[in-house]
Amino acid sequence: MKFIFKILKDFPSYVWSGWGSIASICLFFALWDFGNQLYGNLVLPNPKETIATLLSVILNDEMLTTIGITIKRAFIGFFISLIFGSFLGLLAGLFATASMMSRPIVTILVGMPPIAWIVLAMIWFGMSDMTVIFTVIVASFPIVFVGALQGTRTLEGDLKEMADSFNLSFKMKMFDLYFPHIFSYVFPAWISALGMSWKIVVMAELLSSNEGIGASLAIARSQLDTPMALSLVLIMVGSLLLIEYLILEPIKREVEAWRD
Repeated sequence: MKFIFKILKDFPSYVWSGWGSIASICLFFALWDFGNQLYGNLVLPNPKETIATLLSVILNDEMLTTIGITIKRAFIGFFISLIFGSFLGLLAGLFATASMMSRPIVTILVGMPPIAWIVLAMIWFGMSDMTVIFTVIVASFPIVFVGALQGTRTLEGDLKEMADSFNLSFKMKMFDLYFPHIFSYVFPAWISALGMSWKIVVMAELLSSNEGIGASLAIARSQLDTPMALSLVLIMVGSLLLIEYLILEPIKREVEAWRD
């Protein structure tokens, strides 16, 4: 009963939030159409033409295979960055010496432009999947690493002393005290790394691969096919949003249920 009353109570805010989202989408399409009238189809095709091209791409089996290749590469690179970045970041956060030693390495990884890594990867791995995946890993790893490091280093000493004074078990310390705090740092880093992965994979494919969305973008650019280019961009943005809100966001809500 309480759950039903809560839904009824929050219903006006849900409705208002929905109308706000619809209004922002309508405004976006209105500005898009205005830009089309201002600059023409070559620079910015109208929304109707782009959506028609998008549907043709989605219904094309060959293009679906191309999209799958890009998503696979991005996901593999992101997943490897997530695992190793989180583990090594937590490990470095536990030891001050390791934290200080890792700083220059992270600075180099963050400061080096992705295009430089793509060039090096092309020399090392050639025109292969590994070139794209390696570039995604190198670009995403420091983001996850720093998030995990900061989450571990910012654990309050008073909180640890309180847990020790109450003789809490290791399980309670880990899952009720430490993990929620660290996760509040790690999860935003995961989201940032995910966005970085999706941007880098397209750039790497455009420069170093003959497969994937990036390669298709290169073809669309050479043929001045702006509707196709915009359709491919929309596909990448849409897949990123689906992964974030269908996979990562439910995990966040489950882990951070204690906040409610």
